[in-house]
Amino acid sequence: MGFLLRWVFAFLLLAATFNPTEYNYIQWVRSYGGMNVSISVLAGLVLLIGYIIYLRATLRSIGGFGMVLVLALVGAGLWVLYDLGVLRLQDPSMNVWIGLGALSFVLAIGLSWSIVRRSLSGQADVDDVDA
Repeated sequence: MGFLLRWVFAFLLLAATFNPTEYNYIQWVRSYGGMNVSISVLAGLVLLIGYIIYLRATLRSIGGFGMVLVLALVGAGLWVLYDLGVLRLQDPSMNVWIGLGALSFVLAIGLSWSIVRRSLSGQADVDDVDA
């Protein structure tokens, strides 16, 4: 359940920033940000804090190479689904949603990896040790 929750929050963070609908931060700032600069800055800072939390945890746990490997694994899985005819890529907005799902999966793996590694190996990360 913990991994699923991390994945949902990563997806919500990415989708709140950009998605193919008109309900996202980037579209809102383009349309109304000039009239509400203080709200635009506040919302942008909240999103930035979310990105810092996810990206820092992901880079510390699996690193840049690990991020590329997880994204490659997700891409290969999507490729298999496309080859089997399960996935169609004609709809550009659906492609954006698939990309958001793939990126959120990478962030969720990164946020969860230290917990998984500790459970499997019994070894704690240096950051996990209580002083």
